[in-house]
Amino acid sequence: MSSNVLLTIDAVINLVLGILLVIFPKGLVAVLGIPNTDSAFYPSILGAVLFGIGIALVYERYRGFNGLGLAGAISINMSGGVVLAGWLLSGRLMLPLRGLVFLWALVIILIGISSFELLAQASNRSSKAA
Repeated sequence: MSSNVLLTIDAVINLVLGILLVIFPKGLVAVLGIPNTDSAFYPSILGAVLFGIGIALVYERYRGFNGLGLAGAISINMSGGVVLAGWLLSGRLMLPLRGLVFLWALVIILIGISSFELLAQASNRSSKAA
C-alpha cells in the first residue's frame, strides 16, 4: 500500500474521531459503551488535537510536507486553541477566575504561535519564489 493511501486513511480516521470527540454525542457514547463524562470538555479538547493531526496529514498527503513539522504544529495548535476558545465562550465551564485566566492565556498562546508560524511559513515561501 502506498504512503499516500496510508496518509489518506490515517487522515480520515483522525478527522472523523476528532469531529466525534469535539461534538461528543452522548447517544453515541452510550451505544459504543465507552466511559461517559460529566463534561465534554476533555473529550472535545482531545478531539481538537486529533482533528489537527488529521489536517496535518492531509497537508502532508496533498502538499508534500515531510512529517508533520511546522504544518503539523500549526494545525494541532490552531485546532486546540479554537476549540478551547469555543468552550470558554460558551459559558458552560464553571471555573474560578484563575482557571479562566489560565485557559484564555493558553488560547492566546496556541493561536498566537500558530499565527506567527503561518506568517513565517508564508514569508519563507514568498522569499523562495522570488
